[in-house]
This record gives sequence, C-alpha cells and structure tokens, in this order.
Amino acid sequence: MFASSAVAAVLGLPAKSLEAYSPVALISRIEHGLPVKAIDKIAHLLAPDDAQFKYRLVPKATLERRRTTNKLSPDEGARLARLAKVWSAARDVWGADDKARDFLFRPHPMAEDKRPIDLVIQSEFGAELIIDILGGLKYGTAA
Repeated sequence: MFASSAVAAVLGLPAKSLEAYSPVALISRIEHGLPVKAIDKIAHLLAPDDAQFKYRLVPKATLERRRTTNKLSPDEGARLARLAKVWSAARDVWGADDKARDFLFRPHPMAEDKRPIDLVIQSEFGAELIIDILGGLKYGTAA
C-alpha cells in the first residue's frame, strides 16, 4: 500500500523527479530537510477549512522560524511523511478527498473511538494502526 512516489507527491516535492523517490531517497530528503511548503500542502489536503491545522503539525512560532530557512527538521519531516503516507492510503481506499477526510477525522471503533488523524499525528505506532485498518478496508477484512 506504500508508494514513496505517492508520499513525495503529497508532500509537494518536484513532480519531474517523483519517479526518483525510492524509499531510501525519500528518507534522505526528509533527513536533509523537507521544504516548509510541504506543511501548507498537506494541511490544505487534510483540513482545507482549518487554517490552524498546520500548527498541530509544527507549533506556530517554530513554523515561523522554519520559514526563514525553508527547511523542516528531520522529526517534523518524518511527521509530515507519516501523514502523507496515511493520506495516500486513505485516498487509495476511499477514492475521494472528502471520504478520506471523513475517515481520518471521525472516531473509529478499531482505534478505541479515537480519531485516526490524532493517532497519526501522535506517533508512528498510531500511523501503523491506521494503515492496518485501511488495509482491512481495502482488502475486505474486519475494519
């Protein structure tokens, strides 16, 4: 279900080189600092009507400092890549942005009635849980 080129596209990395984003190349790009515009892109995809959503990903003061260097820290980049991976999977399962958003922002019983988006932002383990739920939905197991 994971395609590094799909994650790179969600992050807004250059389209001309998307096919060059192997998983290792994407890891390297994250470690060297994703561009700050990746936050704006993913925030707009996931929560287009919530101007404050990006501050859940990176605090406002930190984001303003990052804008001066135009680079995110490796931890911030990893968080965004995690969100991009889950967003890509949700879009693959649901086939439409609004349905993917509905899944991510609505409490889910297999996530102990927590919203999938909150678990994904919180940790890699949360993201893996949501990826597993999406896999179950896509391949017809309990979800």
